[in-house]
Amino acid sequence: MHTERRQAGDRAEQLVVEFLERHGFTIRDRNVLARRGELDIVAERGLTLAFVEVRSTATDIFGDPSGTVTRAKQRKVALAAHEYCQRNRLYQRVIRFDVASVVGSRVELIEDAFDAPFASIH
Repeated sequence: MHTERRQAGDRAEQLVVEFLERHGFTIRDRNVLARRGELDIVAERGLTLAFVEVRSTATDIFGDPSGTVTRAKQRKVALAAHEYCQRNRLYQRVIRFDVASVVGSRVELIEDAFDAPFASIH
């Protein structure tokens, strides 16, 4: 069961990567582990650095999977992003937190899905 779930997650992430690349983003990193969390996808376009949380489901019968990104998860992503920026010396960037919702093979990107006032990243 765990392996099937991981494979489904990997497929969803790959769909999001392809979507982002079609929209002019370069993928910097995937599945980045940090002390305070994990970053699914780190993408950049110009000076914009997007930290993309991927949520997926086979069907939308229970609603859009993007709704599962809780405030606690947002905080973990923001703290991991802060660590990532420091570790990679990424300063003077426009930071954005996006959520990619994958239902079946359909990708929807919610840009600026959440703010991170609780984790300064500049």
